[in-house]
Amino acid sequence: MKNLFILIFILSVGPNIQAQDFPKMDVSPMDLAIARANKNGPPIARVIYSRPQKKGRDIFGGLVPYNEVWRTGANEATELTLYVPLMLGKTLLKPGTYTLYTIPNQEKWTIIINSDTNVWGAFSYKKDKDVARLNVPCMQAAAPIESLSMIFKPENNGTTLLIGWDDEYVEIPFKNPR
Repeated sequence: MKNLFILIFILSVGPNIQAQDFPKMDVSPMDLAIARANKNGPPIARVIYSRPQKKGRDIFGGLVPYNEVWRTGANEATELTLYVPLMLGKTLLKPGTYTLYTIPNQEKWTIIINSDTNVWGAFSYKKDKDVARLNVPCMQAAAPIESLSMIFKPENNGTTLLIGWDDEYVEIPFKNPR
């Protein structure tokens, strides 16, 4: 009798059990980079961004126009979280989560730290929400970079965020306050 109940249960539930239809991998997958003072230390900063691919396209001045606010990636705007106070130029940034926008140019990029978070793209960018801005030189990469890439480089007095794609990269210095 017990086996009959089990059989009836399986037959009644079985047709409703289906494989989940998960979406395919995003063409610009999400990634993150974490800054630490040392390998086992607590995090100083973290950046979460989507990684578009070059795919033979002209990137800067083409896909990413010069002199326009860019979400610094694909999909959602890039998110920067600071776990400790850090200086960007002459501005003290408090611990918290921000949006990282950039304005690429041939010679320099304007780095923008903005307090408006959880935004898609740069369509709703509001300059009045800017917390800090800093111009950094645009440099020639040693080799082409197929996917937008970000990494933190530890420094004695903070950390530097490197952003590279195609044949360009920038270095964004975050310094410990004195």
